[in-house]
Amino acid sequence: MDIKQNQFYPLFEAQRKNQYTVGNTSAKARIRKLNALKRAVEYTYRDQIRKALYEDFKKPPTETDLTEVYQIIGEIKFVRSRLQSWMRKQAVETPMALIGSSSWVQYEPKGVCLIISPWNFPFNLTLGPLISAIAAGNTVIIKPSEMTPNSSAVMKEIVQEVFPENEVALIEGEVEVAQELLKLPFNHIFFTGSPKVGKLVMQAAAGHLSSVTLELGGKSPTIVDKTANLKAAARKIAWGKFMNAGQICISPDYLLVHESVKETFLGELQKQVKTMFSEAPSQSDSYARIVNSKHYKRLTQYLADAEEKGVKILTTEKAESADNYLPPTLVINPPGDSLLMEEEIFGPILPVIPFKTTEEAIEFISQKEKPLALYIYTKNKKTANQIIQNTRAGATCINNSIVHYANHNLPFGGSNNSGIGKSHGFYGFRAFSNERAILRQHTPGAMELLFPPYTNIKQKLAKLTIKWF
Repeated sequence: MDIKQNQFYPLFEAQRKNQYTVGNTSAKARIRKLNALKRAVEYTYRDQIRKALYEDFKKPPTETDLTEVYQIIGEIKFVRSRLQSWMRKQAVETPMALIGSSSWVQYEPKGVCLIISPWNFPFNLTLGPLISAIAAGNTVIIKPSEMTPNSSAVMKEIVQEVFPENEVALIEGEVEVAQELLKLPFNHIFFTGSPKVGKLVMQAAAGHLSSVTLELGGKSPTIVDKTANLKAAARKIAWGKFMNAGQICISPDYLLVHESVKETFLGELQKQVKTMFSEAPSQSDSYARIVNSKHYKRLTQYLADAEEKGVKILTTEKAESADNYLPPTLVINPPGDSLLMEEEIFGPILPVIPFKTTEEAIEFISQKEKPLALYIYTKNKKTANQIIQNTRAGATCINNSIVHYANHNLPFGGSNNSGIGKSHGFYGFRAFSNERAILRQHTPGAMELLFPPYTNIKQKLAKLTIKWF
């Protein structure tokens, strides 16, 4: 199909024509845009953001402030204080054989970019990549998830207020909208979602040789060994797992706990769940809901499969389909062929599996795809190092869960099945930039002495060059 027949081609073409104007803006101009976005999120639309997320899946307002608003504001502050230095040419060494020249790397915008964002943290995971794209000097089209329509509507208002359409535009709609957008020759595509859909995005990008950043997911393991502070570990794991009702790509997906402390730890974990969300989380103002009936049914199917296999399930309340409510749930030692252990859970269900030795835990993890995150709870530095050295993951926290995401100095992203490319801070700026190599010749270069015709003298000079330079 001729791309000019694509319904979004006029918008894409307007941004394509505007890309050099936007790309040639100064650091100060880009910071002004980021400041305008910050004001909109922090002040003008903050109450609407809270309301939208509560309407979409009863996300607690305090949790919205911490996981959506704070993260966006923090990212903008971090970027704007460093952007000028990132945009400067980065000098590199020039070899002796190229004497008379200088070399540097210049970060230039990739051009017209597409951001496809998910529903679980709609503001954070939409505006976060947008901050990086703006900092790098790109034009952007955004396709947010159709599963959180109230959040998408507020984001559209924010984008329309802060940016002209030929610079940043947000398009709402179902999956067909994303499919249509992926037919256009974007210079870069930033996708956050499941590995299954990530493969489709990468396949579409290949048709135009578009570069991609894929922030995916997978089954992020947590290890609690016998030396761990069990109370502290239980508190942090309960928070990391059941925040946002477990709908977090970096939440602990399953727990490996040393058999000698398993029962004690389970008791501490249940205490922490009750402390955070009460005996009845359905009545708690601190506990979110599953985003829609489709995902609710998926999760209850996982539990039904575990029940059929005779697995012990610990929970505080019954699930409630009318409200898409699923309480914090522990599943004890599910078999490897259960749905809970084969699929990414993305919900408030935590499988708990005992292990005897560190080597056994490592082997269990290594049999699966590389996770987006891996969490280790231990007082033994050698154990932590042993696990890190013999596993692979996008990120690791030792004696904590998910907090690495809040450090803008760290790259965020997975490996292979859990993602391609990195984001946040400088790494996000780099993801939306082309590292352009530039060499400038100042005086006649020594290499000119080796231009054809290749005489005996030039052959000797070539040997000398190979040996000494």
